[in-house]
Amino acid sequence: MGRSLVFLLVQAPLAVLLTAGYAVVACVAALADRSGRTTREVGGAWSRVLLRLFRVEVRVSGQEHVPAGPAVYAANHGSALDILIVFGYMPVDFRIVYKKSLSFVPLVGWAIRLGGHVPIDRGNAFRARRSLDAAARRIRGGTSVAVFPEGTRSPDGSVRRFKRGSFGLAIEAGVPIVPVSLVGVKSVVPRGLTSLRPGAVHVVLHPPVPAAGRSPDEAEALAEEVRRIVAAGCHPERPE
Repeated sequence: MGRSLVFLLVQAPLAVLLTAGYAVVACVAALADRSGRTTREVGGAWSRVLLRLFRVEVRVSGQEHVPAGPAVYAANHGSALDILIVFGYMPVDFRIVYKKSLSFVPLVGWAIRLGGHVPIDRGNAFRARRSLDAAARRIRGGTSVAVFPEGTRSPDGSVRRFKRGSFGLAIEAGVPIVPVSLVGVKSVVPRGLTSLRPGAVHVVLHPPVPAAGRSPDEAEALAEEVRRIVAAGCHPERPE
């Protein structure tokens, strides 16, 4: 049986059932623990189970670079498994920054909303500004966040331009940015989930890049600085 057929007939249906079950448990956990920590732990367990189902092994290095306080963790985005890898294996308690509209997606969206993740409303400039201000206050209050600054998945595994929004958020919150390289994701998912194959991914956490004291005008330069670190970690043999 071909890999795509195995995914469509076996792995995908099991993944859907597991995800629905996770979302129900996560919603209940969020109602019992308003801090969102229990929901985050449920999400991590769900991610690890799915990755085992897909026969994807994950190794993590650079844990010594995790700062003591809150930070923005910025990772490259090359596959549909990236969110599972980050949720399942990042050695920190964090929340994701997500589009507020996802809050209304049944089960999974509800779990995200109840789990204390950080919504950004991009409906108009005024609401977007208010959302960013609220997100910065959450981060200053001790909540680390994980972001994929490329915005969309890279089709060829190269680390594309990082959008400046997450870096402006780090500057406003006065917290460091931890570059995160997800190495080998394209070898596991070369062309979408139907091309999924067993393999290994390496999560590399790099030393934090300070953002405190920088001006908002420096967000673009900061984004490029972090992108270069992430890209070098993904492709150490390729100059960036």
